Amino acid sequence: MRVFAGESTLQDDRLAFALAPALTPDGVIAAPTFFSGFATHPQVLARGLVTLADITATRYFQYVPTTQRDPILTAQGDRMRAECFSACNGVYARLDLLQAGLDGGEIAHGTTNVDLGSGMRSALSAMGRHDLLHLMVGLDGLTVSTPAATTIERPVEMPDRWVRALGNAAEIQHGLTTSFSVNASAAKAFIASLPPATAKATSGWLTPARGTLKMLPRHSTGAIYLSGLHRLSALKRVLLHVTGLTVFGPSEGTAGPVLIAVDLPGARLTLGLTDDAWRGYSGEGALLTSLASPTALEDADLLSVILAFDPQINVADLARNAALPQDRVHSALAVLATSGRVGWDATDQAWFHRELPDDPDRVLKDNPRLVAARALVASGAVEQVEGDPYRWTVRSAGVEYLVRVLPESIAANRPADGARCTCAWYLKHAGGRGACKHVLAVQLTHLKDES
Repeated sequence: MRVFAGESTLQDDRLAFALAPALTPDGVIAAPTFFSGFATHPQVLARGLVTLADITATRYFQYVPTTQRDPILTAQGDRMRAECFSACNGVYARLDLLQAGLDGGEIAHGTTNVDLGSGMRSALSAMGRHDLLHLMVGLDGLTVSTPAATTIERPVEMPDRWVRALGNAAEIQHGLTTSFSVNASAAKAFIASLPPATAKATSGWLTPARGTLKMLPRHSTGAIYLSGLHRLSALKRVLLHVTGLTVFGPSEGTAGPVLIAVDLPGARLTLGLTDDAWRGYSGEGALLTSLASPTALEDADLLSVILAFDPQINVADLARNAALPQDRVHSALAVLATSGRVGWDATDQAWFHRELPDDPDRVLKDNPRLVAARALVASGAVEQVEGDPYRWTVRSAGVEYLVRVLPESIAANRPADGARCTCAWYLKHAGGRGACKHVLAVQLTHLKDES
């Protein structure tokens, strides 16, 4: 049992995480240092961190600069990850510092949240290509040292909605696949042409054509729809170091969220964009279908105990060790994601975990549609249409709504996937921001009957 160094608090929509003594493969460490060593590509690391600071300090929808500059730092044995969201919550950014980019120290396990203040930004921005850069991350925060100076940033509060956003981002990005990749010259030309963060939102089909990337008004084979091109503007800080670029998106010809992964020496910088510039990750409701499982909470408790310290979560191994089918493992991971404990790496096509405090109460607190769906089931408002296993009626506030589910979703025990409803929420969002409460109520009822 671990004892936290202080009390976690929630005030004014900001969550102060009391950093726990680190749980590692060798046991509990009371005063952890997650990494202490040198950067093999100091300018890449420095500019990558400043890029994150730029993103988290920018509101891309109706542009407004802010003072927030506080990435989440996670050490995972073979790499370090620095993550943040833009001030508008519509851009997710992650800098992966791979083993090849760090030297002279062992990467341990742990998570903290620090602010990149003006002093740290100045030190990082002045970093030359061949300057020495020593990095230390641990209980005391982030320490960056050069031959000339040392700059320290202490742990700070994490915005509460970042926790909701981390879970939604993981689930959304889990559904994306590799669309195309381009080499260094094409990637640099594309990044150099990006509009500034203050520009008007430009949208279109990002298309690979003859070794280049172009934004076109119409769809063509291999193209990915990208909304709000200006939201990628921060990539210009790492332009000189780019060695390639990969785009992840939804199925062919479908508009939706997009991931841009930029390869750097010893590192990788990934930016995730929501469907539209005005949409934030914290309100996407992507976890609702997985959370609407009668065994999700119980399974999540089991998985949290047996999660290994590998940089990647092997779902097949988890399922085998927990004696659970993989669909239940996925639902349990969704519960862990509500506390920000699970993320998704599209490049590696694997889950990873963060050492953050567990808060199972967030499942209901952050998902009012799920609470409403459970209330509908408890009141007996859900009924299957006689003779039709794919149509259900749900009575809510004196109105009867019709829910249609897909045969393949019923077969997979996930009726909410692809379901349609006659309610105003579905007519407005068409399932694009998570299932409505009526669809969730149908899934809860179906799973209850199946059990």
